[in-house]
Amino acid sequence: MDLTEDSLEVKTARSKKMMLWFGIISMVMTFAGLTSAYVVSKNRPDWLNEFELPQSFLWSTIVILLSSGTLYLAKKSILQNKRKNASALLLGTLILAVLFVLFQFYSFSEIIANGYYFTGSESSITTSFIYILVVVHLIHLMAGIIVLLVLIYNHFKQRYQAGQMLGFELGATFWHFVDFLWLYLILFLYFFR
Repeated sequence: MDLTEDSLEVKTARSKKMMLWFGIISMVMTFAGLTSAYVVSKNRPDWLNEFELPQSFLWSTIVILLSSGTLYLAKKSILQNKRKNASALLLGTLILAVLFVLFQFYSFSEIIANGYYFTGSESSITTSFIYILVVVHLIHLMAGIIVLLVLIYNHFKQRYQAGQMLGFELGATFWHFVDFLWLYLILFLYFFR
């Protein structure tokens, strides 16, 4: 590889990382707007002050944080050329992601079982905000699961190795962001009831 090919690869990698960060910043702005609207709406007379988040949100938080850990360990395993270990960790990350989604839907069903509805005449502004925040996060999470599937596919095609990790790093950055975003949302919802 000559010097121009090497500098072209560096520029390509830099532009891909920059595009990812632009996307992440736009997602941050979306959630900043939603959480700002939530804070402003708390002053409404119809705001539910006694509303409690279901315990299953805590379990989903633990699961998604574990998924970030398994993805991090998968990257380390790839760099150490421990392919079997990396495969197990990547599949474990995917399983944890699916568990997170299941916990989210279980949490929704708990909220509804407690008599709080997200839409319709029986809904409140409080539960509608929670619904919007969680559903928008789930949409980003679905994109994250697609990213995980691509990472797993490329791993099994042996496209990642030391010195050739750009795709993995981009996917992992997105996944860790989605995890961080949930942590922000759950802490926000817990402390700004």
